[in-house]
Amino acid sequence: MKHNNYPYQNSRYSVYAKNGMVATTHPLATEAGIEVLKQGGNAMDAAVATAATLTVVEPTSNGIGGDAFMIAWMNGELHGMNASGRSPGKVSMETLKAHGHNEIPTYGWLPVNIPGVPAAWASLIKKFGKLTLKEVLKPAIRAARDGYVITPTVAKFWQAAHKTFKKEVENFPEIEHWFEVFGEVEAGDVKTLPKHADTLEDIAKSDARSFYEGDLADKIVKYAEDTGGLITHQDLKNFEVEYVNPISINYKGYDIHEIPPNGQGIAALMALGIIKDDNFAEKDGHYYHHQIEAMKQAFSDTTAYVSDSSHMKVTLENLLDVDYLQARRKEIDGCARERVHGDLPKGGTVYLATADNEGNMVSYIQSNYMGFGSGVVVPDTGIALQNRGHNFSLDEDHPNYIGGNKKSFHTIIPGFITKDKQPVGPFGVMGGFMQPQGHLQVAMNLIDHGMNPQSALDAPRWQFMEGLRVDVEDRFPMDIARELNRRGHKINVNLEPNHFGRGQVIIKQDNGSYVGGTESRTDGSISIY
Repeated sequence: MKHNNYPYQNSRYSVYAKNGMVATTHPLATEAGIEVLKQGGNAMDAAVATAATLTVVEPTSNGIGGDAFMIAWMNGELHGMNASGRSPGKVSMETLKAHGHNEIPTYGWLPVNIPGVPAAWASLIKKFGKLTLKEVLKPAIRAARDGYVITPTVAKFWQAAHKTFKKEVENFPEIEHWFEVFGEVEAGDVKTLPKHADTLEDIAKSDARSFYEGDLADKIVKYAEDTGGLITHQDLKNFEVEYVNPISINYKGYDIHEIPPNGQGIAALMALGIIKDDNFAEKDGHYYHHQIEAMKQAFSDTTAYVSDSSHMKVTLENLLDVDYLQARRKEIDGCARERVHGDLPKGGTVYLATADNEGNMVSYIQSNYMGFGSGVVVPDTGIALQNRGHNFSLDEDHPNYIGGNKKSFHTIIPGFITKDKQPVGPFGVMGGFMQPQGHLQVAMNLIDHGMNPQSALDAPRWQFMEGLRVDVEDRFPMDIARELNRRGHKINVNLEPNHFGRGQVIIKQDNGSYVGGTESRTDGSISIY
């Protein structure tokens, strides 16, 4: 790792810590995690405190009504968690048509799956935490009740959501309550969310059971019944957090771990597996071309085959088979090729990484999917519900075909790196289908080029969009962009930094201390203990 080498224009340096570290997308959330560490909590306590605070200070990307995934090194072992929700039991193609839709709407009740975030918090604290859920949620409750200042990035996406929902409320009157709870904001405004605070207190007191079987559940179901939603008490009661074994691939001596489907982490593993035998000494046109083509090949498979694991028609072993991936590598030549793939929508997500003085490290991600999600906010709760069901397919032969009690294809993915069965550290990049592309690029920056965490995140990124189109940052080397264009890629310079994701990385050093980095492009924050 090149500790003192910072080749990119962003001026943030890697951060070093002895006792613990928290890296997030928002300074207040980072401080919430550090506060909990100083109170005797461990990395998992800090992760949940941080995640809860992010629902308050960055509701533009996640919320209590969202889903969560986690990979963590806790107590000397690697653990995985899937807290994504199933669709309501009443969901079907016939139900969709009965509501006047021939495709899954982006907003309103129909794309809402059962949220997993509250159950994830409670389960993780019970299984791994040192503190109680009441103690861990205190910083988030305080921020919601006392107020916080809106940052420029949050203001930008908040204003975009307001504009969108103004256009959509006529079609989806159930989203009207969003305006009462969230309204309009400007950067620098002080915002309070008192009902959100009340809900967090209820979740803390009940270990989240209120959300699935108590007063909060009653409010969710009543609003659904009053405004055309499909969620029932039984749907909420049936929710369960799943602990899973992460899937992995060995890339040049390092094991890269992802959560298995219904998430898309396998796409990053497949792309790495396709090009793992190549030697990329220089970050030249050859290097980027092979990254892009491998990623396109991975997407062509995952969008066709990946869904709720119980509905998949191929196995994970099939997709990660060494011979299969080597055969895919042979398909890559010097020119850009169109690959068969599904649509790659945008999304809003928060990722965080934490570490403590016992060697525990957490890679955690949660999301409402598209910004505020469905636009549905349950009255008297502040709960904004995700729209993850929008990812279901309408092709009845597809494993991700719309149906009841089913997990939809999921974009949010935490990553983790180990070497020789020992932890290296958590990493993640946010942003819909940018996420596996970001995982590929950051992992290769760390491993192939020995970059420190901050430089690995600062490196200019690309994003495959569709067909032959590839977007690059305005900081991307233009000589390489022109070479990629000559190879047949349709290169587009995108000036929006969030388009290429936001990320965090924490690496454990040989002496037991930590070095970390966080996104320089927007409001990323990292703090130490």
